[in-house]
Amino acid sequence: MFEGLSDKLERSFKILKGQGHISEINVAETLKEVRKALLDADVSFKIAKDFTSKVKDKALGQKILTSVSPGQLMVKIMHDELTELMGGEAIDINIKGQPAIILIAGLQGSGKTTFSAKLANYLKKKKGKQPLLVACDVYRPAAVNQLKVLGEQVEVEVYSDEAQKDPVTIARNAIQYAKDKAKNVVIIDTAGRLAIDELMMNEIANIKKAVQPQEILFVVDSMTGQDAVNTAKAFNDKLDYDGVVLTKLDGDTRGGAALTIKSVVDKPIKFVGIGEKMEALDVFYPKRMADRILGMGDIVSLVERAQEQYDEDEAKNLKRKLAKNEFNFNDFLKQIQQIKKMGNIKDLAGMIPGMSKALKDTEIEEDAFKGIEAIIFSMTPAERENPKILNGNRRKRIAMGSGTNIVEVNRLIKQFEETSKMMRLMTTGGSRKMMQMMQQMRQPK
Repeated sequence: MFEGLSDKLERSFKILKGQGHISEINVAETLKEVRKALLDADVSFKIAKDFTSKVKDKALGQKILTSVSPGQLMVKIMHDELTELMGGEAIDINIKGQPAIILIAGLQGSGKTTFSAKLANYLKKKKGKQPLLVACDVYRPAAVNQLKVLGEQVEVEVYSDEAQKDPVTIARNAIQYAKDKAKNVVIIDTAGRLAIDELMMNEIANIKKAVQPQEILFVVDSMTGQDAVNTAKAFNDKLDYDGVVLTKLDGDTRGGAALTIKSVVDKPIKFVGIGEKMEALDVFYPKRMADRILGMGDIVSLVERAQEQYDEDEAKNLKRKLAKNEFNFNDFLKQIQQIKKMGNIKDLAGMIPGMSKALKDTEIEEDAFKGIEAIIFSMTPAERENPKILNGNRRKRIAMGSGTNIVEVNRLIKQFEETSKMMRLMTTGGSRKMMQMMQQMRQPK
């Protein structure tokens, strides 16, 4: 996400490296490179120019503290301005109402239906709501079925009426159904449309008028860059929506839509889609996104994702097993599965400051744990429970069963042993031992 933009911005700041002070000349050189980086990221010329002008005015008006280098100061100013450009603060979704009605709009192929299911999953798991998904796309043959399949995945009921061809009537009936069934949020998935299609644009305007939604969200594919921004404006002129959802932000996106959509339509980005899994939906935090663009990572989001997977009873059980030196491959497998639930591995690594740069040319596959899981699943229950019995013959059999080789099996067993040892040191009373061990490692031989 924003990898190209991050690299170019980092190179532009190098102009100030070693400079004793900020001057009009070195700021102009730096901002020329920043402007080029923004244009390459598909930010419009006007916004790129306005942005760099604001940064320049702030930079030249600042006094450098002795403890801060010009480069560091420029990064701070850039961070503040990027945060402001993307909206400043996170804006929550409005789910007041009995039921709260959320209308989903967007272009064909923007990911509306998938987002609708992700939003239902988010509201159910994180907000404790009882959502109802409504299939109002009467034009695309597979649309209703797609929503039903996704609804099953997230265990949310889907209302549809394939005999009815009027989306306004379907939406009205769905709201009455939601009231009868005590559903407190209704998410209406509408047909994809073109901004230039007046008939379809009027149709969604009629749905809005009929159901009076608390929230209208415009879903846009972030990979379409400035086209996404232009479309967002056309839809807003017609619908006056409440917020924007950027999908496919984990793809090969240049970032222009995320950086400029707020300033063009004056509506906040509320959510970003960051993968295909139903959990791959994040609230949009402008400050955190600015952190990531400038290579600072996003520790807060990483901790939040970890906390979502945290099970207190499981953690107590794990601590007890570690203290007794009973940590086994079943426990190891559970830890892997928890990490997988947190999201794409490369995306998670990018949240750690400095890791995005370190992993720049490293390919981390989506199924990075596949080989490890295959080896563990090839073990017998007794072997998983008691790793000490894994002798040479057993390891050969496991290698054959998992489609790997003895070197990979041995490597995994060694990793398991090291992980077990490190985790044991981190249990009660062990942190002191771990610090001593790290200090010994740092001491010159």
